[in-house]
Amino acid sequence: MMRLFVAIGLPDEVTASLALIQAGVPGARWQTREQMHLTLRFIGEVDGRDAAAIDDALSLISAPPLTLQLKGVGEFGGKNPRALWAGVAANDALLHLQRKIETALQRIGLEAEPRKFTPHVTLARLHDASSQDVADYLSVRGYFPSKVFTASRFVLFSARASTGGGPYVVEDSYALSA
Repeated sequence: MMRLFVAIGLPDEVTASLALIQAGVPGARWQTREQMHLTLRFIGEVDGRDAAAIDDALSLISAPPLTLQLKGVGEFGGKNPRALWAGVAANDALLHLQRKIETALQRIGLEAEPRKFTPHVTLARLHDASSQDVADYLSVRGYFPSKVFTASRFVLFSARASTGGGPYVVEDSYALSA
């Protein structure tokens, strides 16, 4: 069995800028630069046959390269924060690519993703972090802009089944071309 997800990798310059804002929240387990990515679709545990079908379906997707920018920092969990993230500036082309991936995976029999797609890069997973510490962090770091970058491919990653995943392995990548 393999644990799979589809994502866009980030350029070193972007992960370096994210690493600079990863501090100041007790109870945060910060993602390493190698763990940072923009998830397009979490798939979960599949066997080898399903993994091959997923690879085939993703290889048929055609979309142009994406111009992206990370913008803003937020949290998931509200009163009980569980993760810090960097958001993605509004981008219709990214949403279109994500819908194509979702459609392709449903056509081969995968269940629909029940959660609304919220483009983000996870910065930290939180354990026993106080909502006040998170609020303080966001008040200082909330306005985060990355440099604009181009994504010329998306990737099928595998991860070991553990909290926080990683290390992530590139199973295949799919070019985005005009």
